[in-house]
Amino acid sequence: MGTTGESIAGERPKVEPVISCRGVVKRFEGRAVLSGIDLDVMPGETMVLMGGSGSGKSTMLRLMIGSLKPDEGTVRILGQDIADLDEEELNRLRQRFGILFQSGALFNSMTLAENVALPLREHTDLGGAIIDIQVKIKLEMVGLREHAGKYPSQISGGMKKRAGLARAIALDPSLLYYDEPSAGLDPVTSAQIDQLIVALSRQMGVTSVVVTHEMDSAFTVADRMAMLDQGRILQVERREWFDALRRMPEAEAANLSERERLLRQFLRGDAHGPLAERTSVAAFAKDLLGDPGHLPETPSVVSTKG
Repeated sequence: MGTTGESIAGERPKVEPVISCRGVVKRFEGRAVLSGIDLDVMPGETMVLMGGSGSGKSTMLRLMIGSLKPDEGTVRILGQDIADLDEEELNRLRQRFGILFQSGALFNSMTLAENVALPLREHTDLGGAIIDIQVKIKLEMVGLREHAGKYPSQISGGMKKRAGLARAIALDPSLLYYDEPSAGLDPVTSAQIDQLIVALSRQMGVTSVVVTHEMDSAFTVADRMAMLDQGRILQVERREWFDALRRMPEAEAANLSERERLLRQFLRGDAHGPLAERTSVAAFAKDLLGDPGHLPETPSVVSTKG
C-alpha cells in the first residue's frame, strides 16, 4: 500500500487558478457595469481581456488588483478572497503582483534606477548593494541598464513603458497585470513591448493578465483570450480559436450566429456588423427620445426672437 499523500496512478493533481471570479457583479450609481462574470486565470498563462470602450474590462482589472470590491460574487486572487481583506492585508497581497500602468506611472523626480529600487526599499530588508544589483538585473531584462541614471523626462514613451515594467517585476511577482501596454506607442515600439511581455513570461514563469483592445498585441501575447461586451463575457477560449474565427472565409462567416459575428467584427476591426448596428440604433434612440434628466431647466442662451 502507498503512504498517505501519494497520488493515485493516472490522476493529475488539481491545479488551482491564480485568479478566480465567480458571479461577479459591479455597479456604479445603480448601473451594472459587470453582470455575472465567471473567469479563471491559470498558473503561468497569459490571459488577454479585450472588448470595446465601456465593455467592463478596466473595471475587471480594478477588481483583480483589489482597488474595487464586487457588489456580488467573489474575486479570489492567489487563493484569497479580496472581499475578506482589510487594507493592510490587501497591501501584503499586492506585493505578490506587479502592475504596468498605461503611462508607466514613473516618478518624474527619480531616475529610472531609483524608480525600480523604490519597491525594494519599501517592502524588503535588502541592503543597498543587493538592491543596486537587483535594479541592474531588472533594467537589463527590459533593455534599459545603460539608461539607469536618466529621468523619465529624458526618455521616450516606449522606454517609459519598459522602465515601468522593470519596476513592476522588481519584487519578482508571481502575477503581472498590464493595462493597455501598447497604448500611445508607434507600431514598431508596440511590437517590441509585446515581445518583451512574451519573453518575461517565459523567463519568469509568471501569470499575466493583459487588458487591451489592440488586436495585433492581443494575438501576439495571449495564451487564452476573454471577450467582454456590455459587462458580460461573450467567449473565453485559446488564442487559436479566436484566430480561426478572425481568419474565417467570408462564405463560411455568413453562417455564424450573431454572437460569433459580433466577436468576428471586433477581432477584425470591421466597420460593418452587429456592433456597428447596435451602436447606431442605440445612439439614434437616445437622440430621438432625449434625456430630460440631463437638460437644464432654462437654456444657457436665451433667444432674442420675439
